Amino acid sequence: MCKYSNPDLQGWHRNTELCVDLRTVLRTDFIAGFGKQYPGQLTRDKEDRFSFIETLPPAACRRNPRLFDGKYVTLTRWADGTLHLFFKKMKADADFTVDGYALAVCNEIRQALKGLVEESDY
Repeated sequence: MCKYSNPDLQGWHRNTELCVDLRTVLRTDFIAGFGKQYPGQLTRDKEDRFSFIETLPPAACRRNPRLFDGKYVTLTRWADGTLHLFFKKMKADADFTVDGYALAVCNEIRQALKGLVEESDY
């Protein structure tokens, strides 16, 4: 008889990863809270590094979770792991300037991608 013979956990693969560093990107808290659950995605790269990215709270049957939801762009992660940016509707009112809009979009894209994409040393 297995010491993990809980019938509620049958079919689950239980593993313990020893001596790992877990990089977290959280939306709601600066540091993960004790006993608090976070919706998100846990990934492991080829060099055995782990990353957890908190997503927005799940909606009914949402296929591609939003990682960032700003004023100008939305960043989602698709099922294959790729990141996709989507522009929101542009409001051209009396105060609209092309340069102001372009700069605001650029800053928001940088904010959305910061911490999600590793910068290479070229």
